[in-house]
Amino acid sequence: MAQSIIRLSKNLQTLILISVLLVSCSAEHHLNKAIKKGYKCEEVSDTIQITSVDSFPVIVNDTIVWQKYITQKDTVVMWHTQYVPMTKWEKKIQYKYKVKYIKAEAQKVKYQNKYITKTKINWFIVILAFIIGFLVRLTLSETFRGRLQLLTKLFK
Repeated sequence: MAQSIIRLSKNLQTLILISVLLVSCSAEHHLNKAIKKGYKCEEVSDTIQITSVDSFPVIVNDTIVWQKYITQKDTVVMWHTQYVPMTKWEKKIQYKYKVKYIKAEAQKVKYQNKYITKTKINWFIVILAFIIGFLVRLTLSETFRGRLQLLTKLFK
């Protein structure tokens, strides 16, 4: 009885495994879904074959014979980067990361600006410079000089 149960469970395991493999999504299904979302299948890389010919001397029966030696190498020439479009979930995570980063940078700037000492403006010097500039402009004007001459004549 126990052997028949074990044999039955092994058969059941193989049956489940085969059914999962037959029913599961294929790579083609996922590729078709990606194409519908905007993925473009392009050539990822170009491979060329480089052939080089070398020759070297070989001594055969007291004579020198040049032997040809051909080598071939495969070389990848171009590489195109392919991007699979992001899902809504990935975009949401990326947006949250950007917002966190921007907030952290703003707090860093705020913290740095908090400890910057601002120089106080000496208002006395500013007002004095304004008054001196006003007086210089006033003394250079023609009307002011004419009034001063009138004042001097008045007090004589």
